[in-house]
Amino acid sequence: MAAVQNHHSALIYTMVLMAAADRDMSDAEMSSIGDMIGHLPVFRDFDRAQIAKTAAACVDILNGKEGLDAVLKKIVDTLPEKLRETAYALACDVAAADSTVTQEEARLLDLLRYELKIGKLVAAAIERGARARHITL
Repeated sequence: MAAVQNHHSALIYTMVLMAAADRDMSDAEMSSIGDMIGHLPVFRDFDRAQIAKTAAACVDILNGKEGLDAVLKKIVDTLPEKLRETAYALACDVAAADSTVTQEEARLLDLLRYELKIGKLVAAAIERGARARHITL
């Protein structure tokens, strides 16, 4: 089983987990993940050639015996507290990328909020920001 090795991996695992929540990794979600990795300062020193390998490692863990629990544990154990709100914001952006937040995605956001110890008011603000960024006419 592959291990999350740094904050980059933990953030990517968070995004992949959200994209896989409804068992339909849409092109919009995958594109959103690539765009965020390519443009956000937290990924400045990340080797973009490792995106596919890191995402595949997350999927492998998800498909394993402990699945979701194992991925969440790796994220929480690896992610610095300073980046927990960032991880939640990335998950919200992935969920909003295809203009529809499914029941499974909403449930996973609740679980991530709990596991990452994000307060309800902070989570609501992050979620509202994601909605505002992804709204269309």
